[in-house]
Amino acid sequence: MKVSPSRQQDLLLLSSILRLSQPLCASCGRPPLHRSPQTTSPSSLPARRSFSILNRPPPNYPGHVPLTRVERLGLAVGSAITSLLNPYRHDMIAALGEATAQPFFITWLRNRMLSDPTGRRILRDRPRITSTTMSLEKLRKLPENSVGRTYAAWLDREGVTPDTRDPVRYIDDEEEAYVMQRYRECHDFYHAVTGLPVWVEGEVGLKAFEFANTGLPMTGLSLAAILRLKPQERQRMFEIFLPWAFANGWRSKDLINVYWEEELETDVADLRSRLGIEQPPDLRAIRRKLRDERRAAKAAQEAAWMKNTSTTAAATLSPTASQQATV
Repeated sequence: MKVSPSRQQDLLLLSSILRLSQPLCASCGRPPLHRSPQTTSPSSLPARRSFSILNRPPPNYPGHVPLTRVERLGLAVGSAITSLLNPYRHDMIAALGEATAQPFFITWLRNRMLSDPTGRRILRDRPRITSTTMSLEKLRKLPENSVGRTYAAWLDREGVTPDTRDPVRYIDDEEEAYVMQRYRECHDFYHAVTGLPVWVEGEVGLKAFEFANTGLPMTGLSLAAILRLKPQERQRMFEIFLPWAFANGWRSKDLINVYWEEELETDVADLRSRLGIEQPPDLRAIRRKLRDERRAAKAAQEAAWMKNTSTTAAATLSPTASQQATV
């Protein structure tokens, strides 16, 4: 399989990080140089081997990749830089989310699920959101204002599917890995309920909302993408969407505890009211209005230029016509 140059650079970066981390991590499990004779006896030494890149513990779940602290730091830095340079690298955004969620934030999010009756049911049932478990054909036939139909319409409009979410690999605890997977697969429901599109401007607004609601570091770090916005978009973000995102994300209920599979036939306005979410201004409508205003201004400018050109041409031809009349 042919690998793109950008992917090759990412692989070279990660392999360099792993090589550098080997001597550091191989010494993590070495005993101190000075021990008493009693503590250095073979029977008192631990029976485990040190955790290094060449001696990894077995995975805790299918697809799990255990990382040393140095590797996790390298993954966080590398994925953060790549995500900033190319905000459409969803694999790097996913890696950044996993590398920065441990050791505290994902545990805190899981505890919030455990403290909620619906959250506990989600952790017990472990539902997955894919095109296999959720038929888009059935969702399209639901009532117009239902959550399910709104979700399907958003997917169709943006050209994405529920299967675009990468599996979790770098979260060590198996249950916490599911919490991260659940957040990842519910992300498109957040888009559908708020109406924000997948453009960089819409994603930044939603990430700010998620940061206030979930506290995951990746969602906060994603706000650096504001630097990539055009001046007018950046002004709109600071004046409209960031204030909306922080206010609504902070005061609304924990979205991680929403059992979306059970809300598909719920009226989307009723769900927003129950969760405490105020829908933001329609970003598509705002950009459409500005685009129409620019076109109208351009058309008026061209019409004025044509009028001035015609007037100048007429003034130029007038003396010539007068001379011909005299002759």
